[in-house]
Amino acid sequence: MKLNHMSASDKYPIITAKDQKRRQSRCNSEDEEPEDLLPELRDPSQILQEQHLERLVAHLPARTQGYPWRLAYSTAVHGTSLRTLYRNMASIDRPVLLVIKDMENQVFGAFSSHPFRVSRGCYGTGETFLYSFSPEFKRFSWTGENSYFVKGFMDSLQLGGGGGSFGLWLGADLCRGSSYTCHTFHNQPLSAHHDFAVRELEVWTFE
Repeated sequence: MKLNHMSASDKYPIITAKDQKRRQSRCNSEDEEPEDLLPELRDPSQILQEQHLERLVAHLPARTQGYPWRLAYSTAVHGTSLRTLYRNMASIDRPVLLVIKDMENQVFGAFSSHPFRVSRGCYGTGETFLYSFSPEFKRFSWTGENSYFVKGFMDSLQLGGGGGSFGLWLGADLCRGSSYTCHTFHNQPLSAHHDFAVRELEVWTFE
């Protein structure tokens, strides 16, 4: 059951595909750099605002640049189920961006070089990173200490490891998660609290 809550759109407008196209169709002034343009979102986001997009697109790998973003999974659209998330990833062979907003309206997540799936071992490459807007943007890149990038179980999704903790962990219902410092990324906890409740969760891919 999904909890009713006041949307952040009361304070900030939700970014839609139409908004993106309108922004990208503007004539650039001479002092505006082309890379300042936001990516085109094929679907509306319940989480991402302009300031999120500006920071994220600047830190994504070059091979994702210039492609529209498509919403592959959303708790608002598909419900709260890790199984459904995996099912929606089955036909994807491109990187994905995980975006989470917790009950304190903090935004954080991960970029994964590979789509999320159930796996026997860890998978991914050094492109994978964790990030947080809590409160200012921080990116936590691969340290090279281990390769515990992503591991998928039917009842949980884990990103980063080493030292007895996970950089980001999500349960089967995608309603609760946790974030601790780990050796893979030497990250700070992504949320204000180690254990957090999920308000919205989205996974984006690049067409």
